Amino acid sequence: MSGDATETPSRVARRVRSDARRNIDALLEASKAAFATSGVHAPVREIAERAGVGVATVYRHFPQRSDLVAAVFRHEIDACADAAPALAAEHEPGEALERWLQRYTSLLATKRGLAAALHSEAPAFEALPACFQEPLRPALASLLETAAAARQVRADVEPSDLLQAVASLCLPAADDADHTQRMVALLIDGLRYGVTAPTTSSSTG
Repeated sequence: MSGDATETPSRVARRVRSDARRNIDALLEASKAAFATSGVHAPVREIAERAGVGVATVYRHFPQRSDLVAAVFRHEIDACADAAPALAAEHEPGEALERWLQRYTSLLATKRGLAAALHSEAPAFEALPACFQEPLRPALASLLETAAAARQVRADVEPSDLLQAVASLCLPAADDADHTQRMVALLIDGLRYGVTAPTTSSSTG
């Protein structure tokens, strides 16, 4: 007689979790591809077909579209936040801040419909601003504080306001990333307005 094929409850649970993880990974990859071509409002059926799962599976894991959008981009948002200390270690404070803001701009400007979703009042996207502010605000706050201490930018800028300002600049020219980058460069120049250079002590003979 062949071995007992009955699975123990713990083995079944592990298999179910493994299957669910594979489905989630497939959905995230499919959503990322769909968002790149059709924007964040890509049809759920299109995403399900790309992932090789049923529509019900999409809704089981991501009951609201905002859940799916947030999950797809959270990894990239975390990577953007993690870049802040690395940039601070490699560049002068003002340059580190500028490079980080341009990276954040690229994230928003190259993801069709993402900036609009962040500003949308639709119930499905209500959770998105908090999702993006949570990891990015402290990263930007650290860069701003260091640059302000070095008197390379103004000291009266709120990180949340700056994140929203960049997202707003990404709205009207979603298909023109170069234009958006230029507008953000002007915004960054504005951060330097009115900043006085650090004083240096000098001895007189």
